[in-house]
Amino acid sequence: MKILFAVSEAFPFVMSGGLGEVAGALPKALSKLNKENDIRVILPLYSKIEQEYKDKMRFIGDMQVRLSWRSQYSGIFYYELENVKYYFIDNEYYFNREGLYGEYDDGERFAFFCKAVIEALDCIDFEPDIIHCNDWHTALLPVYIKADGREKYRSIKTLFTIHNIQYQGIFDISILQDIFDIPWGNLGSVEYNGSINLMKGGIVCSDHVATVSPSYAEEIQDPYHACGLEHILSENKHKLKGILNGIDTDNYDPEKDPVITVNYSSRALEGKKRCKKNLQEIYGLEIKEEVPVAAMVSRLAGHKGFELVISAIDEMMKKEIQFIVLGTGERWIEDSLRHIDERYPGRAAADIRFSSDAAKKIYSGADIFLMPSHSEPCGLAQMAALRYGTVPVVRDTGGLSDSIKDDESGNGFKFKAYDPHAMLRALDRAVEAYKDKERWNELVIRGMEWDLSWEASAREYMDLYKKICGNN
Repeated sequence: MKILFAVSEAFPFVMSGGLGEVAGALPKALSKLNKENDIRVILPLYSKIEQEYKDKMRFIGDMQVRLSWRSQYSGIFYYELENVKYYFIDNEYYFNREGLYGEYDDGERFAFFCKAVIEALDCIDFEPDIIHCNDWHTALLPVYIKADGREKYRSIKTLFTIHNIQYQGIFDISILQDIFDIPWGNLGSVEYNGSINLMKGGIVCSDHVATVSPSYAEEIQDPYHACGLEHILSENKHKLKGILNGIDTDNYDPEKDPVITVNYSSRALEGKKRCKKNLQEIYGLEIKEEVPVAAMVSRLAGHKGFELVISAIDEMMKKEIQFIVLGTGERWIEDSLRHIDERYPGRAAADIRFSSDAAKKIYSGADIFLMPSHSEPCGLAQMAALRYGTVPVVRDTGGLSDSIKDDESGNGFKFKAYDPHAMLRALDRAVEAYKDKERWNELVIRGMEWDLSWEASAREYMDLYKKICGNN
């Protein structure tokens, strides 16, 4: 089967969050399922991609890409990694930026990218059975393909995955034709509540819609979680499916990870104690093996549950516990966490930055991983924590519901109400379990041996691709 994965970021080339991790792991897993599958990924050639990768890319051609009245150069570069072919769309005007997102012209940048993906098919001599689109940045691909009158594109099917429904790509309706090159006669495909909504276009015009966990697929049909799109999702629920993400178990492997202090496994846990001691040293915490270290590694955003943590921090610090947070994001959260760091020296630490190496040191050295999200489409951090033997305490929502089991044969602790007291009660249960070393070791080992790989998810995606393409 020929599959083109269109995405705005992909590990290991460029990544800002979970989308990049998925785009790096899922194509690789699909290729491993069947070597005859032709899996290809296409993304922008950002300036921030490391030069070591750029030096190994091969230039394969260029083209002019039309977007309304514009005609822009686009180069195409090629790189192969683990049996997956990667293509990079080069245009310095749009992609030579400091960051990936948050630019004043993001709508135009990713409209150009979507147009370039379609035009690149001739240049790379590839006719995919299906194009797998991801989030609003590539939501225009199904819109453009459906509107394209050329015969060669009529057989291409599209799957649109919603990674986070909060980010929809909403723009003023006045730029429909000038920026997005959509005729006014096709306004209905993207118009919603008086604005252009690119995610709506992806949902309506794609052949099928996926989300990153079964629970999230159910939740976003409810107005409370749908961020205004409940009517569109209700009308299209017949083509909606939730598939739980996995993680790249090669990248997250405490037995081989070169970043962590000491390697260890579920069969030999001694190394985790040394990782914990090193973590306490790094963050200036008291060196106490008997005191559990609770940690968060997260984008500092409101929906990640930081208001619960900030409001409950004094009660948390009354417990025999230490606390570390790593991440960057909204200013009020950063400032609040810095204040916690100052108030509880030797017991709490706030590391306000993004660092994948620091994240792995936390995953390996912490005892408890706290994830009290208000909403969580899938979540990958709790899976990474499990892989390193750090026990999650999570709110029962989205992918956290699907990946964490809270019972005698489970792998963590859950709470339902979005309330600091509910979070504290779940944290209390985890701290009590930590005091029982035999019970705790069993919990740690179960989590480390939990099946978190992409294999099962990749099989579900392959079945869905076949269904979409009529191969069942």
